[in-house]
Amino acid sequence: MKAKTWILSILSGIFGGILSFVTVYYFVDEKTDESRQHTLVEAYEASLDNACIKTSAMPKLPSGHVDFSEAVEASLPSVVHITSYYNQQGYSLYDFIFGTRPGGSKQAEASGSGVIISSDGYIVTNRHVIQQSDRIKVVLNDRRSFEAEIIGTDATTDIALLKIDETELPPMRYGNSDAVNVGEWVLAVGNPFNLTSTVTAGIVSAKARNINIFSDQYSIESFIQTDAAVNPGNSGGALVNQDGELIGINTAIASKTGSFIGYSFAIPVNIVRKIVADLIEYGNVQRAYMGATLVDIDADVAEKFDLNTSNGILIYEISEDGAADEANIKTGDIIKEFNGVEVNTVSQFMEQISKYRPGDKVNVSVVRDGKEITRKLTLKNKYGNTELVSSTIIKVLGGEFENVPLEEKRQLRLRYGVKITEMYPGKLRDNGVSKGFIITSINNMPVKSVKDLNNIIEENKGRKILIEGIYPNGSIAYYSLYLW
Repeated sequence: MKAKTWILSILSGIFGGILSFVTVYYFVDEKTDESRQHTLVEAYEASLDNACIKTSAMPKLPSGHVDFSEAVEASLPSVVHITSYYNQQGYSLYDFIFGTRPGGSKQAEASGSGVIISSDGYIVTNRHVIQQSDRIKVVLNDRRSFEAEIIGTDATTDIALLKIDETELPPMRYGNSDAVNVGEWVLAVGNPFNLTSTVTAGIVSAKARNINIFSDQYSIESFIQTDAAVNPGNSGGALVNQDGELIGINTAIASKTGSFIGYSFAIPVNIVRKIVADLIEYGNVQRAYMGATLVDIDADVAEKFDLNTSNGILIYEISEDGAADEANIKTGDIIKEFNGVEVNTVSQFMEQISKYRPGDKVNVSVVRDGKEITRKLTLKNKYGNTELVSSTIIKVLGGEFENVPLEEKRQLRLRYGVKITEMYPGKLRDNGVSKGFIITSINNMPVKSVKDLNNIIEENKGRKILIEGIYPNGSIAYYSLYLW
């Protein structure tokens, strides 16, 4: 009985709802509905007006509608396609069948992207894009093609600077990577898979990210992490903000397949600007060092060293006679600020110090015994002095060099020498010199440092020189070449 009453109640409710709907639909004046629509429109427009007044800005686009066309228009003409050609040694069954000479070499190529940074032809890209190249071709956005020369490279940041013989080019405007915020929209502009002039969008996922991809002990990894799609061929291309300004150089992806699966990484433009300025002015990068081993503070480190903070960077070791040692900074101090910029990770610190040169003076704030103190440092180079070394040897000889590490000197029983760490088109390669060769003397004059090598090359331009040295396997070699 109760069930029957309950069912009748439900049916009565449904019938009443239908009756109300029919009455409103057929008998309410259409003007009322129109009036209601006008009221809603006016309310919406009023809300937009109020929003404009509160923000003192143009009304924002409705949620989900994002337009990057102006940023693309500003940045796309400045991004170039780079093809690097190099000789690949090897001999395969294919070569035997089709007549390639045994022991010969085949020309291979690699491609990437680059960004025009000056109207007179300077282009920045990744070092790994043009590494070991014999010839470099640059294709502009308007399809004009040029041969490029290498002005300089930096292994510690994976930056390379190229130059083409052309003027009135469209350089991309520099932005400020320090002002980039996590969560803001960015564009990746480049040439993935040889698909020229490709643009993808994403947001900044993190800053000062270290992913341990560089092998050089002095490497700087403080990447801008984004989820903008970046693939092979994007390397050396532009990371752009919504104003069409360059804020980074796309360099790497996090992937197990070799293709984009979620995250990409770009070198902050504030690092790039300093590297480029050094390469143009000196021919090599003037790196500054504090003379200390630094450690990120996490829970384990805080417990191990009995620290009551997780902020800042722990100074684990001080180099004797380094900049930190001379400024009375001690092991166990915790760095809080570097020249006025708060730093909480080693990556953040490395990003900041990379903007300075040997001889620059900076303030470093540290916490010692619970008290914050500030020390003034004079930064040094990796050889322990403040000299700036102008290098013409990269362009003349076609290589990168470093003083022979102490351990290698002991193994080879050398007192001094300069090691070739990278090879490019130039005199050394033309005369059969290989990477890893250690130059010990030129024209019987000892080569004790990169500075010595640079001075000797400067003094002997237009002359014949005799290079003596040794390879890592212990074999001694001599090379005679002209410096014209």
